[in-house]
Amino acid sequence: MEKTVQLYEGKAKKVFATADENLCIVSYKDDATAFNGEKKGTILGKGVINNRLTNRLMSLLEQAGVPTHFVEELSDRETLVKKVSIVPLEVIIRNISAGSFAKRYGVEEGIVFSAPTIEFSYKNDDLGDPLINDYHALALKLATQDEIDTIKKYAFKVNDFLKAFMLEHDIELVDFKLEFGRLSDGTIVLADEISPDTCRLWDVHTHEKLDKDRFRRDMGGVEDAYNEVMRRLLGDTV
Repeated sequence: MEKTVQLYEGKAKKVFATADENLCIVSYKDDATAFNGEKKGTILGKGVINNRLTNRLMSLLEQAGVPTHFVEELSDRETLVKKVSIVPLEVIIRNISAGSFAKRYGVEEGIVFSAPTIEFSYKNDDLGDPLINDYHALALKLATQDEIDTIKKYAFKVNDFLKAFMLEHDIELVDFKLEFGRLSDGTIVLADEISPDTCRLWDVHTHEKLDKDRFRRDMGGVEDAYNEVMRRLLGDTV
C-alpha cells in the first residue's frame, strides 16, 4: 500500500491517504513535545518504538475484544490503519496519583487508587485541552451518549488488559491517554497510539520513570527509558 497525499501532521505523527479511501498510513516521528507544544525536542528512535509498541498492544487488545484502527505494520515507522474521524475527546485513565492529577488536587504522587478514575479533556490545542464531563461533551455535540458509554466501556477494558500485561513485565501502569475514532459507518474504535508518549509507566520495584515524564521534567535518560519499555514488552531495542 502506497502513500498518496498527506492528510495531517501532528506533534508525533503524520497521516497519509492511500488509494483505498478507507485506509490511511500513519508515520511516526522522533519529535517530542510537552505542555501543549511549549516544550519541543527530539527523542531518537521514539518513532520506531512507539510504532512497534502501539501495533503490538493494539493487536493484543483486538484479541481481548477491543476494536482498533490497526490493520498492518508496514515498516519500523509506518503502519496501515483504518481511516477514522477522531472523536475530540482525550480519555485519561488513572490508577495511581501522578502528574496533573497530583498537582491539580494537591496530593503526592504514588497514591494507589481503590478503583481507576476516568477523565475527559476536550481535544482542542487552542483552549489547552480543558477538562470536561459527559454533560459538556453532549452540550458541545462532541459525542452522543451511546458513544460516550462505549468509549468508557472500552477505556476501562483497555486499562484492565494493559495493567495486567505490563505487570507481567515488571511495569506499573500509572495512567494513560486514549483517543477513539469513528469508522465510516459510525463504529467506535480505539485509535491514535499506546506508548511511553501516552502512558505513565514506572518500574514496579524501583518506581523509576520509564516514560515521557523524563523529557517533561528534564530528568535525562529518555531514550534509555523508551528502549527499556520496548525491551521488556517486545524483547527488542532500537
